[in-house]
Amino acid sequence: MGELINGRELADKMQAQIKEEVQELEKKGIHPGLVVLLVGENQASQTYVKNKDLAAAKIGIHSKIERLPETISETDLLAVIERYNQDPKYHGILVQLPLPKHIDEEKVLLAVEPKKDVDGFHPMNMGQLFIGEPTMIPCTPYGIMKMFEAYDIDLEGKRAVVIGRSNIVGKPMAQLMMMKNATVTIAHSRTVDLPAVAREADILVVAIGRGHFVTKEFIKPGAVVIDVGMNRDENGKLIGDVKFDEVAPIANFITPVPKGVGPMTITMLMYQTVEAAKKQK
Repeated sequence: MGELINGRELADKMQAQIKEEVQELEKKGIHPGLVVLLVGENQASQTYVKNKDLAAAKIGIHSKIERLPETISETDLLAVIERYNQDPKYHGILVQLPLPKHIDEEKVLLAVEPKKDVDGFHPMNMGQLFIGEPTMIPCTPYGIMKMFEAYDIDLEGKRAVVIGRSNIVGKPMAQLMMMKNATVTIAHSRTVDLPAVAREADILVVAIGRGHFVTKEFIKPGAVVIDVGMNRDENGKLIGDVKFDEVAPIANFITPVPKGVGPMTITMLMYQTVEAAKKQK
C-alpha cells in the first residue's frame, strides 16, 4: 500500500504558519483582505466559497463574499471588479468560476488587477509563469508542488504525466514540474492509448474530471499518484478521478479524495492573499 499524502494535515500545518504571519502583519498595520465574487447559485461553487471563507476566518484574513444574481450583466460585473481593484482594503479578488453563460469568462479574468489576482488566472500572471518568472500561481498546482516538497518527492529527471489540459490545473502543473526539471507529457481525453502513456509516469497527476477514470492499468508500480478530481458517484459520495482502492496498492505515494489536494488549494489561496498584501504595502 502506497503512502498517503495527507493534504488536510499539511494544509493545517501551513495555515497555522500563515496565521502567525498575519498576526505579525497586523502589528505593522497591514490587514490582508480577500473578496470573493459569487455569481448565481451553483451548488459546488457555494460549497467552495464557504470553505474559503472558513479558512480565511481561521487564519485571520479579512474576507468578504459578494453574492451577485445569476442575471447580472457583464457590464455590471466588470464595474464591481473595478470597484475592488481600486479598494486598498482588499489585496485579493477572486471571481468564482464557472460564470453564467451570458458572461465572457476571459473578459472577467482580464478585468482583475494582476497584482490582486490571487487565483493566478490572469493572462499576465499565466505569462509570467510560462516564462519561468511566476508572481501569482494557480492554487491547485501550487498546492501540489508544496505536497511534493513536504513528502520529499524529487522531480529532477523524473517522467511526469498530467492527464488534463485545463488552464486551471493541467497546463500550469506541467510548467511547474518542468521548472523542477521533470520531463513532462500532457495527456487528455483524445490521447491515443492513454493507459500506456500514463504507465510511463513516475509521477501521475490526474485532473480529467471523470469519477474513477484511472484504474490500475494506468499505473507504473511505485509511481506517485496525485488525484485532483472532485466528482460525485451515483450515491452522492465524493470520489476522485482515480479508483483509489485499485491504485493505492501499486503506487508509492497517493492522495486521497477528500482530504487530499482540496485543502491545499484553499491554503495556497490564503498564502497568496497574504503575499499580495505584503507587496501592495
